[in-house]
Amino acid sequence: MASKVTRLRALALYKELHRLGRDYEPSYDFHGKLRRLFEKNRNLTDDEEIEKALRFGEYIKNETLALYSLRKYRHLKRMYPSNSTSDT
Repeated sequence: MASKVTRLRALALYKELHRLGRDYEPSYDFHGKLRRLFEKNRNLTDDEEIEKALRFGEYIKNETLALYSLRKYRHLKRMYPSNSTSDT
């Protein structure tokens, strides 16, 4: 059975992913997929399986953050094009 600490970790992860999903493409249905994934794993009782699911959630969070950083970088790169006529 999951401990209270594990439950709080899962809730915090869900909230963080839900906040990250606000900026995601609406056509991807990030919130719907997130909810279905958490509901699918709701009845896990084995501590190893719960830890594996939480690690997967952390992986999704890190990948989403990386995608947002890349998107911001690309936007800035478009806003400030490199000067191709520079004298070096």
